[in-house]
Amino acid sequence: MADTFDLPRVRSDSTSTTASQSSSSRQILRQRLAQLLVCLEDLSSDDEANEEVSRALDEAFYLCGNYTNRESFRLHMVTWNVGTAEPPADVRSLLQLDLQPATDLFVVGLQEVNATPVRYISDLISEDSWSHLLMDTLAPMGFIKVTSVRMQGLLLILFAKQVHLPFIRDIQSTYTRTGLFGYWGNKGGVSVRFSFYGHMLCFLNCHLAAHMNYALQRMDEFEYILDTQDFDMYNTPQVLDHKVVFWFGDLNFRIADHGMHFLRSSINNGRFNLLWDKDQLTMMKKKEPILQEFEEGPLCFKPTYKFDRFSETYDTRVPRTWFGFIGKKRKPAWTDRILWRIKPKAIETEDENRSTSSSLSDDDEYPIKVTQDMYTCDVSYGVSDHKPVIAAFNLEMRKKVETPLVTLTAEGHWSADEDATFTYTILENFESSTWDWIGLYKIGFKSASDYSTFAWVKDDEVAANGEVVTVQMSKNELPLLAGDYVLGYFSTNMQTLIAFSPIFQILASQQAVMEGLVPQNINGHEK
Repeated sequence: MADTFDLPRVRSDSTSTTASQSSSSRQILRQRLAQLLVCLEDLSSDDEANEEVSRALDEAFYLCGNYTNRESFRLHMVTWNVGTAEPPADVRSLLQLDLQPATDLFVVGLQEVNATPVRYISDLISEDSWSHLLMDTLAPMGFIKVTSVRMQGLLLILFAKQVHLPFIRDIQSTYTRTGLFGYWGNKGGVSVRFSFYGHMLCFLNCHLAAHMNYALQRMDEFEYILDTQDFDMYNTPQVLDHKVVFWFGDLNFRIADHGMHFLRSSINNGRFNLLWDKDQLTMMKKKEPILQEFEEGPLCFKPTYKFDRFSETYDTRVPRTWFGFIGKKRKPAWTDRILWRIKPKAIETEDENRSTSSSLSDDDEYPIKVTQDMYTCDVSYGVSDHKPVIAAFNLEMRKKVETPLVTLTAEGHWSADEDATFTYTILENFESSTWDWIGLYKIGFKSASDYSTFAWVKDDEVAANGEVVTVQMSKNELPLLAGDYVLGYFSTNMQTLIAFSPIFQILASQQAVMEGLVPQNINGHEK
């Protein structure tokens, strides 16, 4: 069971960081409407009064719209230093799949994934064992692997419900090495950025320098990662340009000054608050401006490092001598963390202050609220000397994008007895290519590459907007057995699936019926 506590939810907002934002806005709205009534009494032919009416109406309608048509999306995050271990048999409790409301996005950041040269090369050819386990667990629940980025032992993976994939766009990833003076990737950061219904999000998974005395080096590494990671996006070229940034990983900050006895006594008695003031990250936040922009929930769970493997007992190793130096037991510490940052509002210039309220910034018109509903660790997992840290967030936003780029339709009945036909139509401009393709996916598929077969899009030229394009799939490529499928449009330039057809059924072929073929069950999927 996860080490959980009843905690107040932690909220942050792109327009305010106070929890009373909605009630405050209602009060402002009432004031604006009162002003409007006063202005209406003096309306006559007074131009100044007319202008004030217009301004008051604009603000009133803006405030009304700001808190309507907003939707909530659930984000589940995990960070875990797995210590080169193979994954456990089951990660369902880590992902908390039975929680309600249901999750929309999963982001998993791992550190110290086994990265020996032979293993690393084999993982590049086929997915690593951790990715396989996560995909096998999440695919039956309707989650698809959107993207991942790997730098030696650092791994970051994004999963989403199929319904969201057409609105996850502009995906890019990058990495920064900080080990061995920047030449080795055992330490550093990997990141993934994307647009989610038009809102720019960035996830940065870091593994920073270890040991008690290297807190300043950890800060230097973090700032170096922020400075060097670039994206080919005009509006969000760097990490901190995104509307919301999640920074997480084995950040390696320790608990300073306290002795081992006091640390363990405080932990055993559940008095974690006695240790907060000496947590290095908390201490650094008081003097580092960049850290003050990041928020974190209260540390009301056990320090996640360092444990004896396959136990809930902190380090009990017998000190050993190495070349004349006596090793020490590691003190418990909250090395594994999850923080987030809402992009601060730009400071208005004098000229901008003179503008009317009708010219609203993007952040004003499409605010996003981040609420942390859970922040804990799961001590039941023991394959590593770290315990995994879990955080659940609620992202509340107005969608800026609601129209898919492409529509897909399977035409007529489908079976392997005859060629099949489908149509697609491009609805909005995007970087389409003659290398785009449309895959046939059985329900429960794991990723874009997990297709049964595929067909290229119109191969002579890029289709025009609104043009209905007809494509055929050869019967020889279709599954023999019956099943539920969707068609998915994969954009080569965007490197993701950007559209899906409605679910349709492929009928069993005559060959399957005559030979009595039955599906095989592999990892809970019928193949």
